Amino acid sequence: MDFKSILHALVAILECLSIIIIIYGVVIQFIDFIKSEFSCKERKLAVKKVLMLKNFLGTYILFSLEVLICADIIESILDPSMKHILSLSAIVIIRTIISYFLNKEIKDEDKK
Repeated sequence: MDFKSILHALVAILECLSIIIIIYGVVIQFIDFIKSEFSCKERKLAVKKVLMLKNFLGTYILFSLEVLICADIIESILDPSMKHILSLSAIVIIRTIISYFLNKEIKDEDKK
């Protein structure tokens, strides 16, 4: 097994890890959502908790995108095709946009 094959395997592992991170985040946040729906008697408090859960889920999504960026960087080094470079660019743009709006929501939530 040569070095290039090892790096391709590493890319596949990182992509799977990214999926696992998203699934884990969704499951954890869904469980917390169900708990908050049944435990909160006041609707206003339940909505506030849901907004907080949404922000937490966004952090899992951001972390997952970071892992995907690592995988795409390695893949772009191994095969610097236009497809890989465009894919990497798209993921970086999406991650930047999500990060910007997530941070904005968190700051707005802290002001309340």
